[in-house]
Amino acid sequence: MSCSPFDLRDYFLKELPDLERKQVEAHVRGCSACREELDRLGLTQTALFTLREEEIPQRIAFVSDKIFEPSSWQRGWSAFWGSASRLGFVSAAMLSAALVVFSVTRPAPAPPPLTLSPAAASEAAIQERIQAAVAASEAREEAKFVKWVADIQRQDVAERQKLVQWADMELDLAKRRELKYARNGYGPPRAENGDLK
Repeated sequence: MSCSPFDLRDYFLKELPDLERKQVEAHVRGCSACREELDRLGLTQTALFTLREEEIPQRIAFVSDKIFEPSSWQRGWSAFWGSASRLGFVSAAMLSAALVVFSVTRPAPAPPPLTLSPAAASEAAIQERIQAAVAASEAREEAKFVKWVADIQRQDVAERQKLVQWADMELDLAKRRELKYARNGYGPPRAENGDLK
């Protein structure tokens, strides 16, 4: 305990004006208790300056982090389908593959029907029959192709909806996790503007 009329810590930290500082110096010369307290303050300061500075951890790991961590198949799924560019690329690749398969497996045009007496039929009638048969065959193949492309597009839309639902579930889970942390007094680290780091 100090018997000085001033706080020795203010004197030690050089926060007193000159007049009061001189009064404390005069008192310390005659008081051994105050001199010992100043020596202890000096030792404390020396001990504090010898400590090395350590960086404060950004975030402490909690037990619940392992619980809310996504499984390996969820991480793999989100890594592959996580971006719209990959989804667009896969859709374009599927459409290209469909076009290649259609062009390779397209049947040859049907041969013209045989007539019993080709000499009797006129050349124009034969050409007209051939064109009608070819047009009918192409129309059938075109209808098959349109149906096939529509099926692929429906499948693509269904897969995109599943991805959107999955993303909504993940977002909802993240919001619930953040709300739980906030209720417990914890929170994910945030930048100065309030966004998550």
